[in-house]
Amino acid sequence: MSERDSRHKASMQKLKQHVDDKIAAADEQRGLLLVFTGSGKGKTTAAWGTVTRALGYGYKTAVVQFIKGLWECGERNRLEADDNLEVAVMATGFTWDTQNREADTQACQAVWQEAERMLADRDTYLVVLDEITYMLKFGYLDIDVVKRALQNRPAEQTVIITGRNAHRELVAMADTVTEMQEVRHAFNNGLQARRGIDY
Repeated sequence: MSERDSRHKASMQKLKQHVDDKIAAADEQRGLLLVFTGSGKGKTTAAWGTVTRALGYGYKTAVVQFIKGLWECGERNRLEADDNLEVAVMATGFTWDTQNREADTQACQAVWQEAERMLADRDTYLVVLDEITYMLKFGYLDIDVVKRALQNRPAEQTVIITGRNAHRELVAMADTVTEMQEVRHAFNNGLQARRGIDY
């Protein structure tokens, strides 16, 4: 064996030991709180990917879409026929289109009632609160109400929160926080969102 191959083998053995030790130390089993935030593209896409994964195992899954609910959504179109998926959509769509705080607040509160029911359901394995960060930022939802629902959810239930500028208290509560950073975005260079790629 060459010296380079020997060094590689030793390095991989060390890495394997490190990974094995981490796996052995991970002995707690419960639902998680995941936050997908940041200015980069892909937060909702990542959440739908996890929905697909959970549905693949036959788990009951729920998605609440706060901002983009009225926008076309390829993932929702493909998956909504699955009996294990429930989707609730905020009736007003993009808040910057409506420009009506009262109507947006009412729509948010109405769909939040659905979210609270899902978060209390012991049979729901995964709940996605898509773009809920905006609801907190604009004051349509109270952070304490959201935190209470998250804290009181069934122990086995995982929740994914998506959206830019995640509230610091949600970040502090989360088990996993992923910040998607924008390096370049096609839209900023005049390229339209593409069906089947961006939505």
